[in-house]
Amino acid sequence: MAQRHLDPTAGPVPADALAGYLRAQATEFLRALRLHRETGAGAAASEGSVEAARALRRAARRVSGSLHTFQPVLDPDWSEAMRPELAWVSGTLALEHAHASRLQQLLLALHRLSGAAPFPPQGPAAGTTARTAAPPLPRDRPAPAGSAPATVPAGATGTAPGRTGTAPCDTPAPADGTPGTTDTAGRATTGRTTPARATPVTAGAAAVRTGTMTDAPGRGSTATAAAGTRGSALAVAAGGAVPAPDRGNLTVGAAKAGALLDRQLTLARTRAHSTALQALGSSRFHAVADKVAVLASEVPLSPAAAGADLRPLADAARDRLTDAVAALPLLTAGSPYNAEALIHGLSPDPAPHPQDAPWHQVRLLLRLHRYALEVVHAGRHPGSLLDAGEALDRHRDAAEAAAAAAQAARTPRIAPATAYALGVLHADQRHEVEAARYAFQRCWQKEVIGTL
Repeated sequence: MAQRHLDPTAGPVPADALAGYLRAQATEFLRALRLHRETGAGAAASEGSVEAARALRRAARRVSGSLHTFQPVLDPDWSEAMRPELAWVSGTLALEHAHASRLQQLLLALHRLSGAAPFPPQGPAAGTTARTAAPPLPRDRPAPAGSAPATVPAGATGTAPGRTGTAPCDTPAPADGTPGTTDTAGRATTGRTTPARATPVTAGAAAVRTGTMTDAPGRGSTATAAAGTRGSALAVAAGGAVPAPDRGNLTVGAAKAGALLDRQLTLARTRAHSTALQALGSSRFHAVADKVAVLASEVPLSPAAAGADLRPLADAARDRLTDAVAALPLLTAGSPYNAEALIHGLSPDPAPHPQDAPWHQVRLLLRLHRYALEVVHAGRHPGSLLDAGEALDRHRDAAEAAAAAAQAARTPRIAPATAYALGVLHADQRHEVEAARYAFQRCWQKEVIGTL
């Protein structure tokens, strides 16, 4: 049986509390809309316009959720026509932020999984210490008979400044017929053609951000990270803190996976931004804004609102949430060996994970419950609900990030190293999903104990 959060000894909550809440949220919507128009939202949206869009989404969600929970005391025709329009506004404005945060989450995970470490001190200022602290460089490939072997200066890494080519690696790449190789000194090799070798350090941060790295099979990256190497060495030699490693320190597969995700999600974000701008200038949005302006001054209540109590409606919202949480597999949530989460893991179906849908539904019901408590408690609700909501937000973000990694891995003609990096990234995000489920379980137990 569901536990009641509202105090049964408290008095009834009249419909005027709902009317005041809706007027306040409508005023916030109009204020955010004016701020969004003043700050501008062109091709490069400013920080103020981003914050205004977030406030628009927040107000639209609260109004729409309140119309859903307290529909019996509102005009039915008006509420049924208003709720989907507000959901459209909130969903359209949320797409751009979702793509941006998803890209950031995936790139940070790639950095963490690649195990990038700061460079050792190098250069004349480091002296002998730099040579002893730096790891030994791999030897160059054997030179043809009768020719002098190429040498590598002590303390050098990557490639020579201003020259193309790749740093040597102990493990040669599969022979794929790639013509034309260069040695570490930047000179073309003579005699027989030597198979291309894989590079331990790939394209720099600029190449990854712009998506200029090629990812076709049989091709190696020609960009280098020499500039980032020298910058880190100078920072260490000067006694300063070592900067965080950039994308140029990633392995071959991780760097190409990052470039692929950057291209796909940046394109999706650009399209979402254009869609949001078109939506804000459409006649449909202007009609919604006009209705919200009317709501800020007059709330269309139903005849049944006179003498009605909002507490049973808020309790019904909590009962729906409690029933949905009871159907979740909380005993296996957060387990690192959740076998049920691996079912259909290798299926070619691009649909979302089948186990995620109930959790996403709980997230929506928890939000409706929070909004209902804000109405009946004048904007206040327990802090444990906020923690539980944050855990479900992390669950949603990790699930969508894993789906984005899986979608990128389905890109045709990507290198095996790229596909492997995306597979590791997908598994890491699914692990984050399990961790978020476990965090929600702990928060929900605190919430239930607090209602006893």
